[in-house]
Amino acid sequence: MLMIYNSFSGQIPQSLSDCQSLARVRLGHNQLSGEVPSGFWGLPHVYLVELVNNSFSGPIAKTIASAANLSLLILDNNLFNGSIPEEIGWLENLGSFSGSENEFSGPLPVSIVNLKQLGSLDLHGNLLSGELPSGIDSWKKMNELNLANNEFSGQIPEGIGKLPVLNYLDLSSNRFSGKIPLSLQNLKLNQLNLSYNRLSGEIPPCLLRKCTEVAFLGILAYVEILKYRTFKNARAIDKSKWILMSFHKLGFSEYEILASLDEDNVIGSGSSGKVYKVVLSNGEAVAVKKLWGGVKKESDESDVEKGQFQDDGFEAEVETLGKIRHKNIVKLWCCCTTRDCKLLVYEYMPNGSLGDLLHGSKGGLLDWPTRYKILLDAAEGLSYLHHDCVPPIVHRDVKSNNILLDGDFGARVADFGVAKVVDSTTGKPKSMSIIAGSCGYIAPELGEKDLVKWVCTTLDQKGVDHVIDPKLDSCFKEEICKVLNIGIHCTSPLPVNRPSMRRVVKMLQEVVPENMPKTAKKDGKLTPYYYEDASDHGNEA
Repeated sequence: MLMIYNSFSGQIPQSLSDCQSLARVRLGHNQLSGEVPSGFWGLPHVYLVELVNNSFSGPIAKTIASAANLSLLILDNNLFNGSIPEEIGWLENLGSFSGSENEFSGPLPVSIVNLKQLGSLDLHGNLLSGELPSGIDSWKKMNELNLANNEFSGQIPEGIGKLPVLNYLDLSSNRFSGKIPLSLQNLKLNQLNLSYNRLSGEIPPCLLRKCTEVAFLGILAYVEILKYRTFKNARAIDKSKWILMSFHKLGFSEYEILASLDEDNVIGSGSSGKVYKVVLSNGEAVAVKKLWGGVKKESDESDVEKGQFQDDGFEAEVETLGKIRHKNIVKLWCCCTTRDCKLLVYEYMPNGSLGDLLHGSKGGLLDWPTRYKILLDAAEGLSYLHHDCVPPIVHRDVKSNNILLDGDFGARVADFGVAKVVDSTTGKPKSMSIIAGSCGYIAPELGEKDLVKWVCTTLDQKGVDHVIDPKLDSCFKEEICKVLNIGIHCTSPLPVNRPSMRRVVKMLQEVVPENMPKTAKKDGKLTPYYYEDASDHGNEA
């Protein structure tokens, strides 16, 4: 039963509880309301229930114990209330439970630790309270745990540090107290957020060391004991020392940007810097990246006064994005610099990065048509860089985290910190002797452990079903396999065999099945696909 993104209203009919054969129910993004019938919660064969972004109320009924086949329970952004029933722990096949931004209250049921298959638990933004149950270390498949913005108290359990595959942990904005467990330093996290609690004591030393060694670890452990440099220091600098360089007509000044760079506005943190969301006085929003680092460590005073900084991608970002005008390349509004601070001001992307959506709690919302639209947009942006820019530009760090999404899921290629301009005389990128990019995403001949090798090995040994995201509808398998083949073609061991990006765009356009209209939703409008004659090949990865 698939009825997402409509304007259906009213309640779920009681008679739907009698449809015992239902295996998949998606009613998200409508205007449905009222309590969910108790029999609906206990449908015996259903494995997916998605009710996100409606106005459902009432509790999860105890009858959910009968839903023995339930694997995905997605209830975000509703008005569900009451306690989470103990019966939830009886669902031995439950792999993902997402109930964020509701009004659930009370403690987590003790039985929830019995869910051996649970890989994702996202209950942020509720009224849940009490201490976390003992036995959490039984979640051997837990990959993402998000309990932020609740009223949990007590100490953070040592058992969390024993979860072998956990890579995302957010316990921020609760009432946890005591020390950070030493066991947390055993985890291999991509993100850890312990901000806004009542924690005290020392941060485990190995945890701090891992923060500096892991390239993409976005540690947000802003507890009282962690002292860090804030933008208060930057704002204290004489405003006359700021230099503004704009690339578009601006409706704001650098002072309006500086006044909003508070930690409450942080929306991301990575290897190159912190990103803030700034809402301007005209109501529009921009994204501001403050780059890590500052003045060169081994520079003299004259270098400082001249504003010369260590090589952290700032110059490449400004030189590249400042002159680009394309719908699928993120827009750089301006940059602001002073002697020890550098800011880049971009257009704001409401849906964040593709990486966050794919690997976060909202990954189930990215169905195949949406993903196809995103990858075609990204390919068109890269094609512009390679074929239409003068001189051409090579990005060198294309990955899901660097694909940003607007309100209509239109894609923009972002983060040009390691981009290189191609020498028009030789046709080769300048300074390519230095390998740049992210581990796993650089050209396969430049790295050892990479996604290309994993995909090819898995295809050979286990088959295509072990490569395709299981969340995707099987009815699109043919189109998905065609796109996969294009990706394999693009990463051929011999660079000369890789198609140019112009050719890639054409191949992707030809993937559109015959039963789908030859249009794509871009910038909120349906735009016809166009075809161009492009048979050239190039050494592109």
